[in-house]
Amino acid sequence: MDTLVTDLGHTKTIQHGGDPKAVEARFPAPKDGWLDLSTGINPVPYPLPPVPGKMFARLPLQADLQALLDAARRAYGVPDRAAIVASPGTQALIQMVPTLFAPSSVSIMGPTYGEHAPAWSVAGHRVEDVRSICAQAAQPAPFGVVVHPNNPDGRTQTVEGLLAFSEELHDRGGVLVVDEAFADVTPELSVTPHAGSDGLVVLRSFGKFFGLAGVRLGFAVTTPDIAQRLSAKLGPWAVSGPALWAGTHALDDRDWTEAARVRLKSDARRLDDILQRAGFKIVGGTDLFRLGESDDAPAVFEKLGQAGILVRPFDYQPRWLRFGLPGTQADWARLEAALNA
Repeated sequence: MDTLVTDLGHTKTIQHGGDPKAVEARFPAPKDGWLDLSTGINPVPYPLPPVPGKMFARLPLQADLQALLDAARRAYGVPDRAAIVASPGTQALIQMVPTLFAPSSVSIMGPTYGEHAPAWSVAGHRVEDVRSICAQAAQPAPFGVVVHPNNPDGRTQTVEGLLAFSEELHDRGGVLVVDEAFADVTPELSVTPHAGSDGLVVLRSFGKFFGLAGVRLGFAVTTPDIAQRLSAKLGPWAVSGPALWAGTHALDDRDWTEAARVRLKSDARRLDDILQRAGFKIVGGTDLFRLGESDDAPAVFEKLGQAGILVRPFDYQPRWLRFGLPGTQADWARLEAALNA
């Protein structure tokens, strides 16, 4: 899927995974359907029971929203001092947070998720692309963005380092935005339990770990002041009733969460083995996706596409391919057969 954004008057295309129909001009539609491994979404989604009809029939209640926020606080370990804002997907927050502050400059640790830079640029900020948190700290920019774990290479930082950096940016009059879209698989590395201190905004994605990306639900965890300003921009009823219900139900299911973490870790190791046997070097990833490197990556992308399997290439690094996890035994067999063909 491609997203068109405007960057200081120039239109450019950001590539995303998750839309195999969009590549059918290049690859024929497979008779057995697409195997979409181009995202980092859990392929075994949370088994939601039927959503009560009343959630579709009436406006979302404040009590519905509060139940979701309480569930998120429990699931993410949010401290009492921090406030939580729910939104229709983390993407909405990525675009809104830069508009809360007067135009200045921001350092973004890359390469990373491609929507952060244009969101800050469109809001009037000067964007500095850096490759390490040390390089970020050396920049005079008062704002910073770190995706943690990073997409696509899975890089992580220490919690202590991120908190120290956020304090430094606060002293400069800015904030650190930590995008923890993939943090559910490594909760011990999350800074969310430390949110609420000045200089820190944490973004959490619901749909990736729970495999329910279509629900469109995300959270910002930050100080009450920033949360209030974000809520005002989102306006009333920002999250649909069914999404509030689904999020509350899933976030409170700790047994499923723990079992999913174990399964995803095992599946990630299994995918590593398959990719290594196919000639890839594993250069990063999380338990929701793996990043492989090979001189033959462009040819493998083409071969898999012809076989009806979509993975994620990168224009800036053509030797990389990112692979999501297969969800069924048939999907695992199909990927392995295509790689070995």
